[in-house]
Amino acid sequence: MPQPQTVHDVADHKLCTGCGVCAYLAPDEVRMVDVLEYGRRPLPITPVARDGAGAAAAVACCPGVRLEHDTERAAPGEIAELRAAWGPVRAIWEGYAADPQIRFAGSSGGVATALAAFCIERQGMAGALHIGARKDVPYLNETKYSLGRDDLLANAGSRYAPASPCDRLDLIESAPAPSVFIGKPCDVAAVRMARQVRPALDAKVGLTIAVFCAGTPTTQGTLEMLKALGVDDPGQIESVHYRGNGWPGHARTRLVDDPPGQERKLTYEQSWGDILQKHRQWRCYLCADHTGEFADVAVGDPWYRPTDGDPGRSLVLARTERGVRLVEAAIAAGALVLEPVEPRILPASQPNLLRARGAVWGRLVTLRAAGLMTPRLKHLPMATMWRHNLSTKEKLQSTVGTLRRVRRKQLRTRATLTPMD
Repeated sequence: MPQPQTVHDVADHKLCTGCGVCAYLAPDEVRMVDVLEYGRRPLPITPVARDGAGAAAAVACCPGVRLEHDTERAAPGEIAELRAAWGPVRAIWEGYAADPQIRFAGSSGGVATALAAFCIERQGMAGALHIGARKDVPYLNETKYSLGRDDLLANAGSRYAPASPCDRLDLIESAPAPSVFIGKPCDVAAVRMARQVRPALDAKVGLTIAVFCAGTPTTQGTLEMLKALGVDDPGQIESVHYRGNGWPGHARTRLVDDPPGQERKLTYEQSWGDILQKHRQWRCYLCADHTGEFADVAVGDPWYRPTDGDPGRSLVLARTERGVRLVEAAIAAGALVLEPVEPRILPASQPNLLRARGAVWGRLVTLRAAGLMTPRLKHLPMATMWRHNLSTKEKLQSTVGTLRRVRRKQLRTRATLTPMD
């Protein structure tokens, strides 16, 4: 089975998650660009830089290549019954941001935004690194460093489009005090690995928050969604929102010449279910961590309960002692309104993820048998889920279906990465 020698090999073999950690680690060799069919991808700054030492060294911190826990066993203080399927979990709450504006703007209950604001305003952290809409092209994303509540609120809500928040980890490293990092599970995993090789970064990461993720759609997916919203010319877009303003909220867009207050809308089922999820990048089909197992705190939707008419609620997992301490401090300070819930609420809220994790095992085994490059996933149990949580039909889909995808997605052919701008 081939092994990547540089991060460009990872992107060429379609295993890149688009996190951007390679651009942080090797800024003189690697730059992140938007590629319509694939997402955010690393390109060499010069042809010579393609095989540079920095691009090679960055492979060690690439979540597209590997995800590894130290052990499969639950540590003291963790909820043992959840460890195998959901990673380390020390406490679970359900609730929302106390600030009604943050709660309403968030994709579910606004907890990630409110917790980040609390860390800055009450815990002495310098800021928060996260993503938001690009000012000049609102349907694309860019990395932002927020200094307080208002900046965070302006960028609240999910962005179901390619993003590379790790490309600006230098902003955390150079900050005058520790900072919050907010990203997808793969982004947070990249931060964890980068901290192991960059002590200066490790000293400045005050809290990592992961947002549950079912996969990243490419920019092509966003453009298809915009067509369904009646947008003929993306250059006329003033704003794009994928969720928020209620739970789960609508996908919304405004054009520069739309009447004041007018927005074009699709329901969550129409935007994500019918369009965006069909455009997920290939590496997301091989992901065993949809709930941020490497974060201090992870937040997602409590889908076990009805959403109609609810202003928003979040499921909150503390995965480390630091995560427990800061969430409890935010509750005590009145920044978060959370109640502890039973461990069973996690699988009830994400009922498809056990099957998804099992399906990944079948896909990886099939790809390795076909001689294709695959990520190394250590201490993220999957085979048991494949045996016990998948039907015979689903097992065949995870194996035979993968062989069909090898041909349909041209997995034996290196990707051609053409920047959008």
